[in-house]
Amino acid sequence: MESRAVRRGTSFRRVIVSSTFIWAALSGASCWAAVPEKGADSAQGEDLSYEVTPANTHQAAAPWYNQNLTLIGSKDISFGPRPTDDIYLEYEYFGRKGPFELYGYIDAPKILGVGNSHDSGAWDKGSPLFMEHEPRISIDDLVGRKLGFGLFKEFYIAFDWIYDMGHNRAGRANTLYSGLGTDIDTHSPVNLSANLYVRRQWQNYGAANENSWDGYRAQLKYIVPLGKYSNGASLTYVGFTNFDFGSDLHDEPGSPRTANATVATNVLLYSFTHLRFMAVGRYFHNGGNWKDGSQLDFGDGPFEARSNGWGYYFGVGYQF
Repeated sequence: MESRAVRRGTSFRRVIVSSTFIWAALSGASCWAAVPEKGADSAQGEDLSYEVTPANTHQAAAPWYNQNLTLIGSKDISFGPRPTDDIYLEYEYFGRKGPFELYGYIDAPKILGVGNSHDSGAWDKGSPLFMEHEPRISIDDLVGRKLGFGLFKEFYIAFDWIYDMGHNRAGRANTLYSGLGTDIDTHSPVNLSANLYVRRQWQNYGAANENSWDGYRAQLKYIVPLGKYSNGASLTYVGFTNFDFGSDLHDEPGSPRTANATVATNVLLYSFTHLRFMAVGRYFHNGGNWKDGSQLDFGDGPFEARSNGWGYYFGVGYQF
């Protein structure tokens, strides 16, 4: 089965890096649902994280807890062998309380019924919900002492849980990344963070690596404040790169799958206190562990896999 093109990762997945700037991980990243086909895998953990706006102290929930609702359009997203287009709605939360650093989102794919032929959602037997939750727990806070040294400011136990509800078992995925994370001191306005995960795969759209430990992920996230303006707006660049490696999906002779995959995401976020606009360019290499140029046939005719290249997102959201 061909996986739905999922945001991840993204986990847009997410890290509180200072008292004023908050950012997350796509996943990656929001999600885009592609019609499931036999033998697919998802691009787990690629959230499209773009949370860099100051915490909203006017909200009703709590000063440390922030929420967004965003309508996002995507084009040529290559987490599967056939790029997908979609318009979806995303609820997102982020914040930090004591040792717990929280980030997560829940997406409603194809909410307006708009997408290309490989895209599906709740209204046309696709996935009704896709979600990603990326908590990190400060080891420094747990032991009550500063463990950072040199460029490493703080250490975390890091998780990334990704769940695609799917229309049926063939369209469902359930993945947990777990490992260690750190914040890195750049001695500049640039905020930098890194995580290293091992992947536990349960359901995965019927792919061969279901119910196994399969592969690793190295993740790097970076934020560059670009400016603040007299109208109260701010412009920020957010980038994050996920490098997946060590998967067994490529082991079968002649397999169209790969052991490695890379996704690099570049976000421009223009934000006010509540209103936010984003534009994103994301580069895929072997997206979803699919080998670019492979000859495939999912029962609707042969085609050539396209898992390398650029995809784009545009969104408008409200923080409350």
